[in-house]
Amino acid sequence: MSAEQVFSMANTAALLGWLVLAVFGPRRWAAPLVTGAILPLLLAVLYAGLIAANFGKSQGGFGSLAGVAQLFSNPWLLLAGWVHYLAFDLFIGSWEVRDARNRGIAHWMVIPCLALTFFFGPVGLLLYFLLRIAKARSVVLD
Repeated sequence: MSAEQVFSMANTAALLGWLVLAVFGPRRWAAPLVTGAILPLLLAVLYAGLIAANFGKSQGGFGSLAGVAQLFSNPWLLLAGWVHYLAFDLFIGSWEVRDARNRGIAHWMVIPCLALTFFFGPVGLLLYFLLRIAKARSVVLD
């Protein structure tokens, strides 16, 4: 299987998770079962496998931006980096849905946060925290 095929499969799985969050987010089973555990864990297993199979097969490292660029010149390690983003962003989106439900924030208000988390990660999280402050009057993580 090529890196491009694995990329396509990982993206499809993550997209399905995001759709579950957006459409079924208010249901108690959606965030914790489908995206809170299963998909991020599957992506984590894929990530671990990609790293185990390919780390050390490329020049570069994490000590400088140029080193990271060189490290990610290996398509398999670039794919691992992408899967890293998919897993963590999906986990954060799942947390946003669960947290909003626990705080009584309407799901329709969370959907723009989910979209931004899906496309721009930290920007969506920032929007969710702003929404949380405005609606729940809290930024405390509990």
